[in-house]
Amino acid sequence: VQNIIALAFDFDDTLGPDSTGGFLENIGLEADRFWSECAGLHGDGWDSVPAYLYKMLKESKTREPGRRITREALQAWGRQVGFFKGVGGVFKLLEAHAHEINPAIEVEFYLISSGVGEILRSTRIASHFKEIWACDFEYDQAGEIEFPKRIISFTDKTRYLFQICKGIVGAEFRNRPFEVNRSFAPEDLRVPFAQMIFVGDGYTDIPCFSLVRKQGGVAFGVYDPARKDKWHRAWKYVEDQRVTNLAPADYRKGAALTQNLMMAISRIAANMRPAGL
Repeated sequence: VQNIIALAFDFDDTLGPDSTGGFLENIGLEADRFWSECAGLHGDGWDSVPAYLYKMLKESKTREPGRRITREALQAWGRQVGFFKGVGGVFKLLEAHAHEINPAIEVEFYLISSGVGEILRSTRIASHFKEIWACDFEYDQAGEIEFPKRIISFTDKTRYLFQICKGIVGAEFRNRPFEVNRSFAPEDLRVPFAQMIFVGDGYTDIPCFSLVRKQGGVAFGVYDPARKDKWHRAWKYVEDQRVTNLAPADYRKGAALTQNLMMAISRIAANMRPAGL
């Protein structure tokens, strides 16, 4: 066990507006119609995440060459993606808070999303994350999307929490998908769940909320204050005791969510008792 606090985020509607929907609008599609058509596939047994990846592939193939969905187009959109207030500065703010408690404590940031990895790895905040796990496509010789090669949905997200816990992160593990199944003694875990914080907003985050909370960590639910249609869902997470607390997705210094994150770091740090504390 090391003196590390792991803070894992979802992305869409957690750190910023829906990045995939924004991309679809940018290439001329109506995002609401696209998501409605994806939901229509549920009746045929489709899971929601493979459904949207399939619909993206299908849409791309119907387009003329030069207008299809490519790696380059996804990356270009990622560089334009916007964030909720304060996101750009919250990482250094939380690191500084941990170091004020004890310089021996390190805060690591992770991104676990059901969105498109090519977009998320191209954002302006990507460099703050030790690892980014998201859905990925295989691309053909023209750079066009060809097939999903990684799908992250619901309980799939918890796999990556276990990887954080066991220290299975970094480039050396990206071609070793079965490594996560290896057993570790409690004393050999790099970041126990009790030293984790998970922040998310949606249905795909529920398994992570539950796992982190049951194992002694902290789970925060967030909501976009501009989207009243999602407030009821967010409050339901509190009623069902899925999350430790709920706050608007505002990451500015002094905002309720940022204060909650700082208090969680303080509480975890107090229980860690690293050298010198």
